[in-house]
Amino acid sequence: MLYLTILLCVVSSLINTNLVNGQLAGKLVQNPCVNKPTCHECIQTQSCAWCMKPDYGDRPRCFQHTSPITCPEEFVWNPDTSEHILINRNLTLASGGEAWSGGQSIAGGSYESSYRQQSSASGSYAASGGSSSSSSSYGGGSSSSSGSSSSSAGFAAAGGEIVQIKPQRVKLQLRINQVHNLKVSYSQAQDYPVDLYYLMDLSKSMEDDKQKLSTLGNTLAETMRAITSNFRLGFGSFVDKVLMPYVSTIPKNLVEPCPKCDAPYGYRNIMGLSRDTYRFSSEVGNATVSGNLDAPEGGFDAIMQAIACRQQVGWREQARRLLVFSTDAGFHYAGDGKLGGVIAPNDGECHLDPRGQYTHSTIQDYPSISQINQKVKQNAINIIFAVTANQHSVYKKLSGHIEGSSSAILSNDSSNVVDLVREEYGKISSSVEMKDNATGDVKITYFSSCLNGGPEIKTSKCSGLKVGNMVSFTAQIQVLKCPPKRKDWNQVIQIYPVGINESMVIDLEMLCSCPCEYPGSKGYLQNSPRCSGYGTEMCGICKCDEPHFGNTCECSVSDMGSGAINDSSCRADNTTNVDCSGRGNCVCGACDCFKRTNPEEQISGKYCECENFSCERNKNQLCSGADHGTCECGRCVCKPGWTGSSCDCQASNDTCMPPTGGELCSGHGTCECGVCKCKSTDEGRYSGRYCEKCPTCSGRCHELKDCVQCQMYYTGELKNGDDCAKNCTTFTPVGVEVVKIDETKDEQLCVFFDEDDCKFTFKYSEQGELVVHAQEKKECPPKVFMLGIILGVIAAIVLVGLAILLLWKLLTTIHDRREFARFEKERMNAKWDTGENPIYKQATSTFKNPIYAGK
Repeated sequence: MLYLTILLCVVSSLINTNLVNGQLAGKLVQNPCVNKPTCHECIQTQSCAWCMKPDYGDRPRCFQHTSPITCPEEFVWNPDTSEHILINRNLTLASGGEAWSGGQSIAGGSYESSYRQQSSASGSYAASGGSSSSSSSYGGGSSSSSGSSSSSAGFAAAGGEIVQIKPQRVKLQLRINQVHNLKVSYSQAQDYPVDLYYLMDLSKSMEDDKQKLSTLGNTLAETMRAITSNFRLGFGSFVDKVLMPYVSTIPKNLVEPCPKCDAPYGYRNIMGLSRDTYRFSSEVGNATVSGNLDAPEGGFDAIMQAIACRQQVGWREQARRLLVFSTDAGFHYAGDGKLGGVIAPNDGECHLDPRGQYTHSTIQDYPSISQINQKVKQNAINIIFAVTANQHSVYKKLSGHIEGSSSAILSNDSSNVVDLVREEYGKISSSVEMKDNATGDVKITYFSSCLNGGPEIKTSKCSGLKVGNMVSFTAQIQVLKCPPKRKDWNQVIQIYPVGINESMVIDLEMLCSCPCEYPGSKGYLQNSPRCSGYGTEMCGICKCDEPHFGNTCECSVSDMGSGAINDSSCRADNTTNVDCSGRGNCVCGACDCFKRTNPEEQISGKYCECENFSCERNKNQLCSGADHGTCECGRCVCKPGWTGSSCDCQASNDTCMPPTGGELCSGHGTCECGVCKCKSTDEGRYSGRYCEKCPTCSGRCHELKDCVQCQMYYTGELKNGDDCAKNCTTFTPVGVEVVKIDETKDEQLCVFFDEDDCKFTFKYSEQGELVVHAQEKKECPPKVFMLGIILGVIAAIVLVGLAILLLWKLLTTIHDRREFARFEKERMNAKWDTGENPIYKQATSTFKNPIYAGK
């Protein structure tokens, strides 16, 4: 009995010990803050705060700010997101005349140039050709939300400066992985200035286009002035590099490559942007065509110079900038210059002589598509590729890689150029798309309801706008991680409408560190007495000098192995004899965790209880990858928008909502991890991305069958009398030759056979209204003449029987004749007389002497 009692006590003790250890481990693993040893690592972890109190014992200084804490409030460092609007001028809704063309100057530069130069310091684009800002300061001091500050004084509107985006400048302090919503408003100003530069291919094949354009110059100007009174027009031309194999370098061909042709050249700025449309027509008419050898042209050289040479072309700071690129041929791009021996890459700078001639055509290679796109974004220019039909497919793909560009088909003689420019400008001006120049450390997502007035959806583009319409976007800004360099913790980000030379500037400060970690701040003290005089006190903890270590720098290398150090501080509690959780060494009363061969894999925590490499994996990626979550203390800490033990599930159900609206997963499934899991019913199994398809379900096929029959083929149950007109009023089928299903329109296919065994097919879709397309002709089996088949079979049987009888008769006749002939032959050869009895024998015998010869 005594032994049993002792055994029960031992078992109970072991169970209690395991429960205590399990609870402690659970608390340590579930709290991502406890393993952060420094203040900056702590605040870079979501929902964590730091305690700077000097005498805080061995308790974790990094804690979740939502949980109960023992740290006094004055010692807690928990920075929060803050937003201060620095410049917030009202949107311009009325015309402002010529006062718009220049922009307000700021410290030796322009309004737009100062924005671009400020953002250039942090890796964003700078306006080419703009003057630099020397002394403007943004967000240097505190600013009220109304935008009244010392820095905003230089940006004040003077005499009608155009404002189409609001606010104009914001100072934002943001912690890692926190999402901040920033409202951005846009409105297209009335009578907004337009600069249109016509860049034309003047090779020999475009001669008739040039003549037609010269007669349409005034019409083009009048059409654009109907849109805006502040319109300017310019003209430039291009051919190709004056090198083999692009043009013929025979001396006489360099002077006149074709009859009545001008000498070949790369690019020529013939007329800068001007209000003088009569001069435009004259310059186009007087321009002479030239010639080259190969099919592609040097259009990219011309585009680059037309954009980069802002002063020579005359682009205004505040204007809608259009570059109409007209050609009937393809284009050379980066790398093609090596064919002519040109290996120097294009530098993207302006190289025009006083006559407007491109001087580096034979010195630099053609620009790349990415260089063109970068220049277009920097200068907010909309390119319209007006090309002939045979080249439209190529330039349509090209426009997909150049921001704000579009393509349209130009007639063979350019007679439709006026309508083309008006239509393309209408498309550009009636829509707005928000873009930004944020780095990979910052993620910006846009939401808007556009003009619908409903809930906001994820989109950065709104269409169908008119002058005076105001649309609002919500820019969801999130800092994904702190850049390794401290200078990159402050960035200037621009949010801008594509093709508009205005932007909202965000002075972003990433809250990646604590002030108490830097000299001159409260909580920072070198050679602190708390650190035994051998280290610096920062944010309540000691950073020891070599060779000292320990919580208060109380240990040194000489103390190692002395035996005077107590190892109990290396254990989480007194229930275990294992130091540092078995994953480190107890050195001078503190755990020195083991180092892994992979430097990214780390063991951390006061008792080495945490690590960042054993979390769940998805597709061989820890916590589904850095974009989804991070491994902290043995478990995945998911980033906003992701859930699950391995952060592989989307928290939002937006991806399960059909684009046409309706229920989640079309009401035929459940949304799991952002993906629809479709249900199976008695009627059939649903499939498709939104469970919108059911191949085995009848749908409305049987419901629509009778009406399709009577309306399309005048057959079926409703063909008699007025039944069809009375019962079939909801739709009228559209006849098609062949019924094909378009997957993008959620169409359903129906196939039936009628009473004549004819097959008829139709499809229907219900996007807004019921639309039915039916096959024009039924597929009927060929008619069969049964009586003829029966009579033919009978006749065939009779004929076969007669043939068999005749054959039998023939064979028997031949057989009988043969037998009779053989009988006759045997009869003729008989040796006996038919008159004598063959049985009778005479009594006498007659013998002949065989030797006797009858003589």
